[in-house]
Amino acid sequence: MKQWKDYIAPALLILTGLVLWEVVARIIGLAFILPSPTQVAVKLWDLRSVLLIGHLPATLSVILTGLLLSILLGVGLAVWMNTSKTAEKAFYPILIASQTIPIIALAPIFVLWFGYSIWSKVAVTLLITFFPITVNTFDGLRSSNKELRDLLYTMGATRKDIFFKLDVPSALPHFFSGLKVAVTLSVIGAAIGEWLGAQAGLGYFSRRMMTQFDGAGVFAPIVLLSIVGIVLFLFVNLLEKLAFKWRK
Repeated sequence: MKQWKDYIAPALLILTGLVLWEVVARIIGLAFILPSPTQVAVKLWDLRSVLLIGHLPATLSVILTGLLLSILLGVGLAVWMNTSKTAEKAFYPILIASQTIPIIALAPIFVLWFGYSIWSKVAVTLLITFFPITVNTFDGLRSSNKELRDLLYTMGATRKDIFFKLDVPSALPHFFSGLKVAVTLSVIGAAIGEWLGAQAGLGYFSRRMMTQFDGAGVFAPIVLLSIVGIVLFLFVNLLEKLAFKWRK
């Protein structure tokens, strides 16, 4: 019962926001600029086949491919920087600098390089999700207890033993924190890539509806993108609980 009470406040806040949106949209009466939530819901229902079958798979393929590459490359680089001071000095400033460049400015360049294929969108998603995974994993590897490390060394542990039995368990909570940030950013990255250059996808469909001055059609795929981000976040949260089910 207590668990349900935790959701009452956010549910009321969301409901209040939707009601205010509905009232303001009806007062303005310009659906091509600000459609009401009910108009968006109706449009989403009318376009369910087009969005779910025609465009959602394209967006999901971009998101999942970008996330997979970010995890592989990010974790690999974090481990390398943790074991090599030279790698840390060489790559860490580049990681920071990569976040100062507006993604919206790089997306057209990726389109020039890779065309309208999936890889132009994956490049945007990779760039926007790579940083939180890498930095959080790196900080987690560095957070391992020094006293436990010295104790393991005195007990004859090798560097491999210390890495898998001390560093990895210490880094896992940080990795999942970075991954939860990355999954939400991956939806943004995929939408940006599709918005600027694509032949399919929810971002592409939203841009196409904008050229037709269909406000509800613009909002409908955005709502679906938001749902995808929430589902991915909850999935990562579930994985984290399974990985740390021993921790209360």
